[in-house]
Amino acid sequence: MKWIYILIGTTLLLLAPINQWPVRDVQAAETDRTIPLTYFGLHIHRIVQTQPWYPHGDRITPWPSIKFGSWRLWDAYVGWPSLEPERGKWNFQTLDKYVTLAERGGVDLVLPLGLTPAWASARPTEHSSYRPGNAAEPRNIDDWRNYVRTVALRYKGRIKYYELWNEVNMPEFYSGSKEKLLELARVAYQTLKEIDPDIVFLSPSGTGNPAWLDQYLAMGGAKYLDVLSYHFYVPKSSPEAMLPLIQKVQDIMRKHGLERIPLWNTETGWWIANRLKTPQVGAAPDWRKLDDKLAAAYVVRSLLISWPAGVSRFYWFSWDGLDMGLIQIGSLELKPAARAFDTAVRWLVGGKIKQCNRDEQVWNCSLVKADGKAAWVVWTEDDADRNWNIPAVWNITRTESVDGSLSTSNGKSIWIGASPILLTNG
Repeated sequence: MKWIYILIGTTLLLLAPINQWPVRDVQAAETDRTIPLTYFGLHIHRIVQTQPWYPHGDRITPWPSIKFGSWRLWDAYVGWPSLEPERGKWNFQTLDKYVTLAERGGVDLVLPLGLTPAWASARPTEHSSYRPGNAAEPRNIDDWRNYVRTVALRYKGRIKYYELWNEVNMPEFYSGSKEKLLELARVAYQTLKEIDPDIVFLSPSGTGNPAWLDQYLAMGGAKYLDVLSYHFYVPKSSPEAMLPLIQKVQDIMRKHGLERIPLWNTETGWWIANRLKTPQVGAAPDWRKLDDKLAAAYVVRSLLISWPAGVSRFYWFSWDGLDMGLIQIGSLELKPAARAFDTAVRWLVGGKIKQCNRDEQVWNCSLVKADGKAAWVVWTEDDADRNWNIPAVWNITRTESVDGSLSTSNGKSIWIGASPILLTNG
């Protein structure tokens, strides 16, 4: 929605000092774990419903032709106001279709529980990023409990992952107090676990400065989560700027004894250029606008650095967004960024990232691929092109670009830049 990321952009602008936090080596948490397909997540908006109020939004989006393993249902018309627009009158048509599509595609679903319909809202006329009253907490906690129970019972055994609200440190999304948020978390957590102990409950997500998270966990929020959810947006910077923010969140997790809890990035993206001119409804005017080449590079770099930094899932926002999408508005053809996402899946799934290092502006990540062979990925953080000497011990004979094109290598030097290059001795 129009106001969402404008506010995110403002938050990140206020947090410029984040980039001054020290960055530890990106090598520890996930190096011994095989990278699963579920690490690669998407948001999809128009696969069931159209958005005719947007330019070229009157077409249904086909199921993605790239590989992905998880799907978060935000801005997908299945929040509480869509499911129960009037007290006791339920509409599960759209969510039923999502669940069926996910099962057919072998994809995990994350369903955020949140937004309050006006009839249940504590402040039904209050402005929000959606309709009036949606950002407020419910007036009666029993209405919330009934909503959570009704959804969980209907999809028992079919939806395993539930998340509390969305970006709760943004008043356009959540305008209630931390005390009310904690009550929502407690009731949702207990209700879900009573229905199905195997349900996995994600913490309320936030973005920008995580000081609010420290306070929320200190109040008791640490008791009501199985996964820590955060949105590591850095829309004016390169992907590597996520690292100090990830580390700050991890410091807070350790402070509250949550270092063994998985950390998921449930939403991140950039403003990506379209061939057709489109209005800004997700990206803020001061965000960096990526052309095709840079968007493809940022997709792969984001996924490469986040896993060894300790992020266990990464949900890209979004597949078919108007100004942040991986496909072209109107034609629905894949952008280079979408093909790069697919390339990252092929490079990483079934393998391991042993370590990522930065030497000046040059990054390299060492991999063990699914077939057991060693490989390396190199790029420049400042997006500048430079000639780079390949370590002789790597014995490199072949390179691959993010678009899948292959080249032979002399094993001595290579031109590198913003776009990651895979080096192998294949």
